[in-house]
Amino acid sequence: MKKIFRYILAASFVFTATSCDDFINVDPQGVIDEDLARQSPDEMVTAAYAMLGDCWYSYPFNLWPYGDMASDDCLKGGSGTTDTGYHPMEIWSTMTTTPGEFDELWYRLYCAISRCNRALCSLQDYGKEKLGAETALQREAEVRFLRAHFYFKLLTMFRQIPWIDEEVYRNNTQEKTPNNEFTYEELFDKVIKDFEMAYENLPETQKDGGRANKIAAASYLAKCWLTLAWGDGYEATNGVSHINQDYMQKVLEYTQVVKNSQYGYMEDFGDIFLPEYKNSKESIFAVQCSDYKDDNTTFGRANWSNMLNGCWGMWSCGWDFHKPSQNLVNAFKTKNGLPDFEGYNDEIAYPVNGAPTAQKWDPRLFHTVAMPTFPYKYEEEYTMTKANSRTPGTYGYYSSLKEVPQRSKGETFNQPWQAFAMNDYVFRYTDVMLMRAEALVETGQLGEARNIINDIRQRAANSVNKHIAYAADQCEIALYPESYFADKESARRCLQWERRLEMAMESSRYFDLRRWGIASKTLNAYFESEQHDVYDGLPYAQYLKDAHYTPGKNEFYPVPYNQMFYIPGLYVQNKGYE
Repeated sequence: MKKIFRYILAASFVFTATSCDDFINVDPQGVIDEDLARQSPDEMVTAAYAMLGDCWYSYPFNLWPYGDMASDDCLKGGSGTTDTGYHPMEIWSTMTTTPGEFDELWYRLYCAISRCNRALCSLQDYGKEKLGAETALQREAEVRFLRAHFYFKLLTMFRQIPWIDEEVYRNNTQEKTPNNEFTYEELFDKVIKDFEMAYENLPETQKDGGRANKIAAASYLAKCWLTLAWGDGYEATNGVSHINQDYMQKVLEYTQVVKNSQYGYMEDFGDIFLPEYKNSKESIFAVQCSDYKDDNTTFGRANWSNMLNGCWGMWSCGWDFHKPSQNLVNAFKTKNGLPDFEGYNDEIAYPVNGAPTAQKWDPRLFHTVAMPTFPYKYEEEYTMTKANSRTPGTYGYYSSLKEVPQRSKGETFNQPWQAFAMNDYVFRYTDVMLMRAEALVETGQLGEARNIINDIRQRAANSVNKHIAYAADQCEIALYPESYFADKESARRCLQWERRLEMAMESSRYFDLRRWGIASKTLNAYFESEQHDVYDGLPYAQYLKDAHYTPGKNEFYPVPYNQMFYIPGLYVQNKGYE
């Protein structure tokens, strides 16, 4: 019996070994051979573009947890402080290198860069042969734009990053490339060179609307130079006393190109954030999203970055993240139509539908913040109530409006997650004009800066009747008189205030504060006041008593723990973090 068993076992081993050998030699299904893929440069470029929206709520490429939630504009939301790993980002004091969200974002952005590097190699090897010299050059410019776009996000977040380009990819030296090979300024120089190549070789308009063009490259170049113009990012060496006037001139140069382009202000502020107006004249460059009914796919190309940010009880799966702060709501107060710079946060206030008071508001509040008693995104049949907040004792009753469509339009995906077909703006025209106004202020051209800001305020004034007529008797906004732009200091205050109101909840606020060198002053004052928030007798945001922002450390986020120890000794950590 034992002898028979040995024969059966031996036969089984031979069969198994043969089967494994056969399996190993079978070409894998659903995987494209890399050498074959490289011979299809246009498809490789498309694959690089596909990474623009290849994100998720735990690694959102629009950076809303880091630009909004980490600022004075926004509370995290969700079921409580332990819902997701984002709580340290809203209080700063407990931030370490270990949150998985940091690691996922770093990894996914480098996956996107890898796609770009592969596409560049394909274009260099086969572009002229397969596409012709002119098209190949344009496609290379598009891919360099995309690579610089992803690197800009990495620099914005993590500062000390490894520069992995197509040569590193060809030589397979990714795991030998440290993150301190180049300084912050040298890394920015590499990003700028990619954008410059794109600027010099891309047309102003593209037949395919989702492709990068010359004006998008000009917008990014302006953003790069504006970032560098204020200093090196750390508060001690950033701000008004460190401004580089030559860099500010670069901002003016590139924003002038945008100003002279086919782009412009949408007539109504509310239209900018409705899906039927995506890719309008306001949209210089945006991550393209779609509904399954539009592109005949199962779920569409949903915006997964914002999937948590729907209002609780309003949507089928509204998880109630990305909650506007009381401080932001207060900032929309007006006095004689102008911002209440000094007293805006002295008293908690909020409008109630049908009950106007002496306190008036900038109309953009009603396009930006969903509030109880008001129609949700302009639709009275979906009026928001206090029941539409998930944890009001922690995060209050407000909800964000810009990133969601109207409720009647529905989700592009739901159960157990929801998602919307809302494009993600990378640059809209008004954003770039505010960058221009910022450079004009810092170069002493105050009159033109005032004209730009007043044009934006006039558009806000014109944005009442179409969508928010129900709030008309609560709105009041006026243009800035010349006296408000009598000197740089007062003009700077107007510019910075206007940028906050116009770009609220669009993921830029913290990065603006850091650029201006006022993050610690602004955020620590905000933590002190916001922890005492009350809405209709209910206190909330008391967890902010534990919040504190430390300059010299918190300006940049830490290099993720997993990246630091993937190859021990290869990377160095940002200062202040262990």
